[in-house]
Amino acid sequence: MQKIGILIETTEGTLKKSNYGVISAAHGKGHELYAFVLDDRGSHHQDRLQAQGVQKIVEISSNAETSRWNPESRSKAIIQAMDHFDIHTLVGLTSAQGRDVLPRIAAFLDAPLVMDCIRVNLAEHIATKSQFSGKATASIKLDGTHFIFGIRPNAIDPVEAPCEAEVISYTVLSRTDRMTIKEVRRGKSKGIDLTEAEIIISGGRSMNSTDNFRILAECAEVMGAAVGASRAAVDAGYVPHSMQVGQTGTTVTPRLYIACGISGAIQHLAGMKTAGTVVAINKDPEAPIFKKCDYAIVGDLFEIVPILTRQLKRFLSA
Repeated sequence: MQKIGILIETTEGTLKKSNYGVISAAHGKGHELYAFVLDDRGSHHQDRLQAQGVQKIVEISSNAETSRWNPESRSKAIIQAMDHFDIHTLVGLTSAQGRDVLPRIAAFLDAPLVMDCIRVNLAEHIATKSQFSGKATASIKLDGTHFIFGIRPNAIDPVEAPCEAEVISYTVLSRTDRMTIKEVRRGKSKGIDLTEAEIIISGGRSMNSTDNFRILAECAEVMGAAVGASRAAVDAGYVPHSMQVGQTGTTVTPRLYIACGISGAIQHLAGMKTAGTVVAINKDPEAPIFKKCDYAIVGDLFEIVPILTRQLKRFLSA
């Protein structure tokens, strides 16, 4: 029996949907899945986690404030839990939190780490990830006593595997003098994290101003989507860099990607080419993005997006 640890992420006490793909990545014959929950609400998530195939839910509490975002204390808490339950393989999301915690765990354990995986074979310790802006994939064989994998959000489809999950309370002695969180400042971008969004609507240079991005924000709110942007829109100062999708921005894997006024430069396509369905809206019928999309709409985004918003509101209200 191979024990697999899964770092579970929550937002304000709510389980992130992107966790389910990570759990599915850990499925395998003879695998026993341990979900590490650091918000001390493991029992609250029991129904959803056991529906995905988690057999053990470990509620990690500490003498320190692990519920407050401190990557040092959380990393040490997870390492202690791995040691206590004799777990040598850990998977988690390649998210903002994952990038902060997983490398720390790997460094402390002197373990190999692969981030942004699109597939994993945990039995043979092989990770697959895209390379060269998605033009190729690399299979990486890990060697060591511990193995750490960061899974790209939405890259692996969740597959339910219902079982009965046991909730285990585990208290760690976690203290760090190296880092103290004095204040958390939120960036200008709001809403759903781009890397974890199932739906993204993005704007390009044609948005013309910061205020015009409100059109996309209104549509995104109706769909439960995140708002992104091309590099041209970011360079023009319309939105912050945190909203940029592309080779020099964020790589995303949404189920649906709506590109508004984006020409389709190769640098932008590199960041969203793994999207499930791509819809492009552009006045230029010769825009390169039309060769890379599933649905093309030739027209003015300032007319089409408000119509889309109204129709979605009408549909949802009905």
